[in-house]
Amino acid sequence: MKKLKEKYKEKVIPKMKEKEGYKNSMAIPKIKKVIVNAGFGGKVQDETSNKKKEIIDEIIKDLGLITGQSPVINRAKKSVAAFEVRKGDPVGAMVTLRGERMYSFLERLIHIALPRSKDFKGIDLKSFDENGNLNIAIEEHVAFPEINPDKSKVDFSFQVTIVTTAKEKKEGIKFLRLLDFPLKEENN
Repeated sequence: MKKLKEKYKEKVIPKMKEKEGYKNSMAIPKIKKVIVNAGFGGKVQDETSNKKKEIIDEIIKDLGLITGQSPVINRAKKSVAAFEVRKGDPVGAMVTLRGERMYSFLERLIHIALPRSKDFKGIDLKSFDENGNLNIAIEEHVAFPEINPDKSKVDFSFQVTIVTTAKEKKEGIKFLRLLDFPLKEENN
């Protein structure tokens, strides 16, 4: 299994120059950052304050293990009575990955976590936005090898956003396909 960064330099750059007609290798899309975001929402809504703290701490610990970086806690900006949320309450955790940690996370995501996910048949092309960025929902955090399912106390899902320098959706799809992301085929 080739490292993702090496694959980009050895495979993606030459193919994009050949197939897409790029003259400068700096114009070829690349991955800028990966954002991993987990919301606490339904997990802590009807719990006591001690139980809420336990659940939040467990999610933060597991998210830190998965990403290799300490998460930042997102807090509510205003109170919403319908959701029983007060201003300043923790509502989620987020990690922004760049550099080596980003590539390491993406390799584990592509080669281990996604294939281990239940009923995974490829990433839907509707997951791309118009700028060529990819948004993936991971339903089970235990698909990552760092998490022991027997010791994990809280099951949670999270979102992964892969931010690229692609200028449009088609360019982002071609780019990530060359990096061996398990994308579904286009339905014409």
